[in-house]
Amino acid sequence: MRRILRGAAVLFVLALAALAVFAIPTIWGRPWSIEHFYTRVFAETLWEHPMLLSQLRVLEPYGIRWHDDELDDFSVAFAEREAERVRKNLRTLREYPLDEQSEEQRFSTRVLAWYLQVLADGAEFQFHPFPLNQFDGIQTTIPDFLLNVHQIRDARGARDYVTRLEKTGVAIDQVIAAMRFRMERGIVPPRVIVERVGADVERFLAGGPEASPLLTHFGEQVAKLDAVSDQERGQLLGAARRAVGEVVWPAWERLRGFVPELAAKAHEEVGAWALPEGSLYYGWALRYHTTTNLGADAIHELGLREVERIHGEMRAILAAEGFAVAEVATEAVAPPPAFTEAAPAGGEPAAPAPAPDPAAQAAPAPAPAVVPSLGDVLRAVQANPPVRYGDDEAGRQRILADYQAIVDEAQRRLPELVTRLPRAPVRVERVPAFKESGAAGAYYMPAPLDGSKPGVFYANLRSPAEVVPFSMRTLAYHEAIPGHHLQIALAQEMGGVPFFRRVIPFTAFIEGWALYAERIAGEAGWHPTPMDRLGQLVAEVFRAARLVVDAGLHARRWTREQAIDYMLRNTGMPETEVEAEVERYIVLPGQATAYKVGQMKILELRERAREALGPRFDAKAFNDLVLSRGALPLELLEEVVGEWLVRQPTSDRP
Repeated sequence: MRRILRGAAVLFVLALAALAVFAIPTIWGRPWSIEHFYTRVFAETLWEHPMLLSQLRVLEPYGIRWHDDELDDFSVAFAEREAERVRKNLRTLREYPLDEQSEEQRFSTRVLAWYLQVLADGAEFQFHPFPLNQFDGIQTTIPDFLLNVHQIRDARGARDYVTRLEKTGVAIDQVIAAMRFRMERGIVPPRVIVERVGADVERFLAGGPEASPLLTHFGEQVAKLDAVSDQERGQLLGAARRAVGEVVWPAWERLRGFVPELAAKAHEEVGAWALPEGSLYYGWALRYHTTTNLGADAIHELGLREVERIHGEMRAILAAEGFAVAEVATEAVAPPPAFTEAAPAGGEPAAPAPAPDPAAQAAPAPAPAVVPSLGDVLRAVQANPPVRYGDDEAGRQRILADYQAIVDEAQRRLPELVTRLPRAPVRVERVPAFKESGAAGAYYMPAPLDGSKPGVFYANLRSPAEVVPFSMRTLAYHEAIPGHHLQIALAQEMGGVPFFRRVIPFTAFIEGWALYAERIAGEAGWHPTPMDRLGQLVAEVFRAARLVVDAGLHARRWTREQAIDYMLRNTGMPETEVEAEVERYIVLPGQATAYKVGQMKILELRERAREALGPRFDAKAFNDLVLSRGALPLELLEEVVGEWLVRQPTSDRP
């Protein structure tokens, strides 16, 4: 027995030594292997972002739930620690010789290095984004997270929800302090954004604590817990009620009190150029989101060309369908004179025009004829759809049902486009009412990695009048199948790669694929009518106009009104949606440019493959290839396609 115990003790000591040799460097120093380093980088990110950890649900299947009662740290100190961690990880990554790595490891290293480098390059701008804004500000993201991400599947999940409610006060105070930190450095949101934040706060507080969706949702979820006694259910509801009344409500009241302080410092200028080092910030934002070196001027000109090209296709469909388009102003694709006179970011404002000669005004010229823009024609077409949805609950439920039917049909037809199909399902839900006024027209939330929920395509139903039936297919294809759900679900389900490769966010690839998906769905005949094809073009010209407007706002000193006017004249979108979109671009410089840039790069690579392979080109094989490595910077995607082409027989020609 003593010999057995002695042997066990030796094994225990050896195990501790092995743990010290391998685990300590992995956690604190330079890990022994690059694979361990990949794991550490991903683990650090999750450890520091418990809300992301709850969304991904990578630990819950193992019974690990320490993070499910935590909120993220929104403090200035945390942001500074994160920036230093990025720099440290980048230095460590470069210590691993590439010639000692496998081919797949070298590829993963390049992906991670690209991402860490662009983050490190942007460290000086880490406080330029506003944590209070109408699109993804804390005043809506925390309630949205609690309602749509935090899962209440047992009593512990309910208790964790209450604990998170109790921690919202700290989060709100951290954001207020972070905004004051920015204000001291001249980084203040435009006045219109502050007004939208104030409106969000008022909507949240309307009706009082007892009417809060945070309470009604909690009550509905707790009522479904069969293993919870009536007594415990009552205790949970009482705890949630106290947390909302004593913590959440006072926190949002403090936010309400802070809005006037913020408004007093706010300015009218809406572009990044108005911020300290704003031109450099916008240049970095374009690099981060597009993963290219395209500058603001190139982005702007690319958008103008694409708008003009798409308008030509739209006019042909409208004319074929019997709509009068001959009188539409062809110059509507160009910005009005006031736009082109603005100085580029970082330059001096244009000189004022000379005062008019009074003598020349004696005989005023006749007013020019009002010529409708293509946007006017498109709005008129969309104002009289064959199907209308009522502005009531029944109408909204019908919209959701029709979207779901489109998604289900796309799921059945997906093998026409790709050979790999995702395991995770997808469903359609409504954007929560409390955030829909400032939210996008639609967005997608990936399924948790444990399969506990499907992916969700959220449709914004703030106004059923904005829902155009012949545009619904394209939106569903973008957000669900073959767009975001297909691409993100397949990435999450990849095997044999470091975990970070399954979730890394490269905007141009992710959004570029979704816009490309709209195109290939149309090419495959998924649009049953010419008007559905028009809906696809409406969506595409909207993304092209974003290039013009985003660069206009942030580099050419466009006003909010100029941006809205350009979008109205060139896209056919309703004014309420245009306003929400333009205000989104104001608070997310560069992000909206990634869609068209990414789509055009994928289309360029497809054409290159088609020319190289001739009759052997297989569109499904190309689509599978693009999706096979997860999200990538566009320059790495180009290399992947180039290497694939080298391995393919080129043609049947002698």
